[in-house]
Parts: sequence; C-alpha cells; structure tokens
Amino acid sequence: MASPLRVTVWGEYRHEKKNPRVAAHYPDGMHATIAAFLRRDAANVVRTATLDEPDHGLGGDVLDTTDVLVWWGHMAHGEVSDEIVARAQARVLEGMGLIVLHSGHYSKLFKALLGTTCSLKWRESTDKERLWNIAPAHPITQGIGEYFEIPAEEMYGEPFGIPEPDELLFISWFTGGEVFRSGATWRRGNGRIFYFRPGHETYPTYHHPEVQRVIQNAVAWARPTVRIPDACPNSPALEPLPPDPESAERPTTGHR
Repeated sequence: MASPLRVTVWGEYRHEKKNPRVAAHYPDGMHATIAAFLRRDAANVVRTATLDEPDHGLGGDVLDTTDVLVWWGHMAHGEVSDEIVARAQARVLEGMGLIVLHSGHYSKLFKALLGTTCSLKWRESTDKERLWNIAPAHPITQGIGEYFEIPAEEMYGEPFGIPEPDELLFISWFTGGEVFRSGATWRRGNGRIFYFRPGHETYPTYHHPEVQRVIQNAVAWARPTVRIPDACPNSPALEPLPPDPESAERPTTGHR
C-alpha cells in the first residue's frame, strides 16, 4: 500500500477578506476550497497555509513533511519571505512536487525555479476560456475530454515568459481571440512542477469539476520519487585506490 500523500495548499487569503465578490465564491478562502476537493481522495493528507500566518504557514517542519505544495498568489508576491522561498525552492530541487495555479505564475518561487520573467498579457472581462487537451495520454489529463470550457475567466495571453516546457498539456483559447499555454510541466532537480492557468479570484473557477480533476491528477503526478538533500559530502572510495605518486616519499641523496 502506498504511503499517504502529504499535500500543503498555500494561498494568500487576502482577496477573500477584501472583496465581497471573492468572498461569495470562497467564503473560507480559495485555499480551503482547493483543500476540500483534494481531501476527497483518501490517499491525500491535506493541510493549508496562508500568507499572514507566522512564516507564511510554512515554518518548522512543514516544508520538510510536504510531498506536494500547491501555490496560489496574486496581490502580495513581494511580501513572501525570501528565506521561505529559498527553503521551498530547495525542497523542490530535493524532490518535493509543486503545483502553481493561475497568478502564481508571478510568484517569487515560480520565477526562482524557472529562471525567467514569467510575464504575460491579461484582461479581466467577459471572456470564455476553452482549454484544449493536447496530451490526452498524460496522467494529469486523465478524465478530461478533448476540451472543456469555463464560462467566464480572466484572459492570459502569449507571449508567456517561461522556458520551453518539458510537456505542454493544455492550450487555452479566449473569446477575445488570444491563446495561451495554460498547462505545462517542468522538472527541476528531482522535483516535478506543473503550472495550471485557470483560477482568477472573482470567478468560481475552483468549483468547476474539470478544473478540480486536473488539480487532483496533478497532485498525484507530482508525488516525489526520491528525496536527495542538497549536500556535497566528501565520499570515501568503495575500493582500495592506487598510491598517490605525489605523496610518495622521495629518496634521500646525502653522503654516507
């Protein structure tokens, strides 16, 4: 039997406190909604963390005991501690999975791991989003048809300042005519990363069944396969080594 998958859902939890439109869709916060549908899988042990908690909820052993970190941020990227970002980045390189949602594309953590601007075009209006599933054999796209639609969403448009994805899974089309690489994976060090575009706070996107299914699949896909700490130990030889000629004792040449 596989061990439980330990998931931490991180969210800013700011918009929900300030904007009644957001609170109407997510009265307990977007992070709580995401955590709730992830808990439907009995294999997941899910906790949440938010920006205004001490150490953003990621202090102590939280990151060390997280298998997959789900990240949503938007209005307060700059308030996230560089120390916490560095710790989370190190954990991904060691093997922790990372799922970055919507405006988390501009988070310190995502940009640090990808090494690019992660910038894009955007418009919050009346666009419909159609997400095309271009990798139907991938584990993250299982249970998703040829495409699915979100009736109203914020538009993200190309160019998207990301490095070439290892795998491109979804491409979005919007009513205004733009297209966007809306589902992509990378491997950094030993960790798996998935970026998924939908999820603007003023729309009920995280109640959408296909959106939930993609995130559920992604969390399972990002499960760590190894955990290799960032260290450079001095390693002893497995077998006897030949003598080092530089250290051999030189003969003496004095008179007798």
